[in-house]
Amino acid sequence: MTSSTTQRAAFGIHSIDHFALEVPSLNEATHFLTAFGFGLENAGDQLLLRTPASDHIWVRVREGARKRLAYLSLNCFADDFEPLRAQIVQAGGRAAAPAVGSGTDGFWFEDPDGNLMQLRVGEKTSPGFKVWPQPAARLAGLRGASMRADAPPARPQRLSHVLMFTPDIEHAVAFYEQALGMRLSDGSAGIVAFLHARHGSDHHLIAFAQGEAKGWHHSAWDVADVDTVGIGKMQMAQAGYVEGWGVGRHVLGSNYFQYVRDPWGAYWEYSADIDFVPPGFEWPCGDHAPENSLYLWGPDVPAYFFENTEQ
Repeated sequence: MTSSTTQRAAFGIHSIDHFALEVPSLNEATHFLTAFGFGLENAGDQLLLRTPASDHIWVRVREGARKRLAYLSLNCFADDFEPLRAQIVQAGGRAAAPAVGSGTDGFWFEDPDGNLMQLRVGEKTSPGFKVWPQPAARLAGLRGASMRADAPPARPQRLSHVLMFTPDIEHAVAFYEQALGMRLSDGSAGIVAFLHARHGSDHHLIAFAQGEAKGWHHSAWDVADVDTVGIGKMQMAQAGYVEGWGVGRHVLGSNYFQYVRDPWGAYWEYSADIDFVPPGFEWPCGDHAPENSLYLWGPDVPAYFFENTEQ
């Protein structure tokens, strides 16, 4: 898989501000998301999700008839807003009404699959540099792991990336490159594609998996290290959430992972030590064999993992 653009877009987003999901039950969502490690605020008709690292609202969860992405909000620098708006329209983005109850700031539009998006001027929530995990002590005479009773719970630190189903990966990649100035990191033709932002970004900020229709697959949440990924798996199993995939390590992105399936068939991923693309760096993008598109090591992929529960 190679980049679909012959000439790169002149302007680009720098991060995801937040996303909004609709789910059938806020009570069930409260139980799942509290167990995952978020700080939750009940704001009447929605839940606001924060992490211990900041007061930033990463997710808004609303009650709806079924699980679906309500919208995805993207941040850019102030000087880039108007050029990006024009770039989106030129690439085929359709201007749209703002999501109900979300305010009218920024520019609202739909991508080719009909996903509602918001472009706004906002802080850069993606990292500006590679954060290296702190390894446990490995010196002779010192214990390398803590006692289980002393291990802190897994708590997400920040949003790393999101992945959505699309019926046409090539078309989705082309739009996100041309409209939003993103760049293809890696992919496997007809299976999956990973895109990063140009101003310093994790290996992927937005990714797509091939499906028969659009849909929400997962959000990934950065944690300190692979131990925290494993603790997160145990933590969620103890809370009654045993379906998912992991612990393992990806090839594309290189991060350690544990996906936990929520009550509606979407996934929330504990992720540690993902690759980082510095500003201006030319990542060696490639089209990879299917066996390299998912994992280096770990358990077999569950049969239900790529089921689009929104169809």
